[in-house]
Amino acid sequence: MCDESRPGPVDFHCHLDLYQNMEAEYTRCEAARCLTLAVTTTPKAFARNAEMARTRRFVHAALGMHPQLVAQRASELSQFEELAPSTRYIGEVGLDAGRRFYPSFERQKLVFERVMALCARLGEKVISIHSVRTAKQVLDVIEKTGAHRTCVPVLHWFNASGAEIRRALELGCYFSVNEQMLLAPRGRNLLETTPIERLLTETDAPFQSDKAPGDVHGAIRLIAKEHNLDDSAIEARIRRTATELLAE
Repeated sequence: MCDESRPGPVDFHCHLDLYQNMEAEYTRCEAARCLTLAVTTTPKAFARNAEMARTRRFVHAALGMHPQLVAQRASELSQFEELAPSTRYIGEVGLDAGRRFYPSFERQKLVFERVMALCARLGEKVISIHSVRTAKQVLDVIEKTGAHRTCVPVLHWFNASGAEIRRALELGCYFSVNEQMLLAPRGRNLLETTPIERLLTETDAPFQSDKAPGDVHGAIRLIAKEHNLDDSAIEARIRRTATELLAE
């Protein structure tokens, strides 16, 4: 039984709709009081996720246009633009210059710029952003569109140089981090550079096959070790940050 007095974990980037039993995952996160941002990869997937989230207190559905799918789904951009005014939560969006997806990179940039310009114009969006091999380009788009002035960019699994991390902080970005990334040198550098109040935990489940949604204990331990604090203090700080960002 859930302990109602104990706050649950924060999973600020996971894909509940990619599980075979999506409804069961929504129900499990809610029962665990896991403050969850359930990102989507296409606009067509948003309606079902929004329906699931509507009756739940702790799980929020985000409207996405994943860069890895732009080559096949760019035609859904108009649907994204129609849906965007109906939600505060945007994700997963961004850029991917990995070898497999680089052929669509120019189209990705056009789509991402339109998405971020729309978010900047609408305002009050919390945006979960993908940035594989594109840290500089993603930050350029955030700055060019002015989305950082009216919205909250949250950089998911941000693998970047120290200078890029500092630039992201100056733009007001937050970072959602997971255990796997924090074990890598650039992840450790991000942890050393970033104030606790700009950090959120994530799993990116099911893409980390050993992590279920909400299983952020490993990331919490690493953050706590870096800052010489108890796990519970880190959990409480991250929960407070997530609660503030997700408040309607």
